[in-house]
Amino acid sequence: MLHILHAADLHLDAPFAALTAEQARARRSEQRLLLDALADAAIERGADLVVLSGDLLDSEQTYRETAQALADALGRIPAPVAIAPGNHDFYGPSSLYAARIWPKNVVIFREAAPQRIELPDLDLYGCAFTGPARYDSPLEGFQASASGKPSVMVCHGDVEANDRYGSISRAQIARSGLTYLALGHVHSCSGLRQEGNTYWAYPGCAEGRGFDETGDKGALWVSIEDSGAVNAEFLPLCRRRYEILECDLTGKDPAHAVAETLSRGSREDICRLILTGEAPALDLPALLAGAASLRWALTGRDHTRVPRDLWAREGEDNLTGLFLRQMRRRIENADPEERPTLEKAVRFGLAALENGEDMP
Repeated sequence: MLHILHAADLHLDAPFAALTAEQARARRSEQRLLLDALADAAIERGADLVVLSGDLLDSEQTYRETAQALADALGRIPAPVAIAPGNHDFYGPSSLYAARIWPKNVVIFREAAPQRIELPDLDLYGCAFTGPARYDSPLEGFQASASGKPSVMVCHGDVEANDRYGSISRAQIARSGLTYLALGHVHSCSGLRQEGNTYWAYPGCAEGRGFDETGDKGALWVSIEDSGAVNAEFLPLCRRRYEILECDLTGKDPAHAVAETLSRGSREDICRLILTGEAPALDLPALLAGAASLRWALTGRDHTRVPRDLWAREGEDNLTGLFLRQMRRRIENADPEERPTLEKAVRFGLAALENGEDMP
């Protein structure tokens, strides 16, 4: 049985633009810790091969010392490591992949066309992005050699996408003759898929970088049995997770409800809190500041609605009644995406009126 550690889309030195400058620096440092976690997993589990399917580096923002840290971590692995550069870290003469820092056990594919390397127990194929876009398919016309050994390809590409990132059709996968196609580019783990006799998967990114990449992130531990059957196990490796939580404030004290919601999870994670339900005017910055210690990073969005009892005064013959009647009409005639903003205006308007401006 062969064991393969499959990872992709590390995006080392990503900007983490949604975080504060200090938090972004911390996250980039933590990305480098991920490299040791990846190497340790390969060593402890006894990987026969490590395949890295592109976008390990994050374009021109990657520092040479980060690439050196990657090279050092991979050099600790007592097995071959294969890298297929992607659209963010494409291979070229000035690429960090062309630098003389890579250990002898690391193979970097440098051609757009698939190249073959014969290993003792399998045939390894790989190809590279040689620019930020690729309009052809890495598998166009490809057929694995019928050597009798398992065949594995590592590449960056987009299955069924028809875009500029190396689109691959399911029919091409089925015709490839590969045992396992190790893909990168899609940031969510696909789980193990199969087309014809060929298995394929995206491991997803190894560290989330925003709220479009929530939950556990990591790599795949792929086993190829002597019969040719393939199995895959997800290995969580990320230091922190991005999470989106909802908190219903209806009939509750806002600070208590927020604290209760955030208690269900890890303080090490990065959270976006969505406030829902019925609530009076909220001081969102103060509410988040009071709960900041419950998450490594915390942001929030106020999606609450105007309490029904606030509308009870719209029949009054005073400024409050006039204000509520006008706002009710505006909300009823507004587009759905505009209504939350108008409801906030109702809450703040009533708060102002209650402070002395509501004259009978």
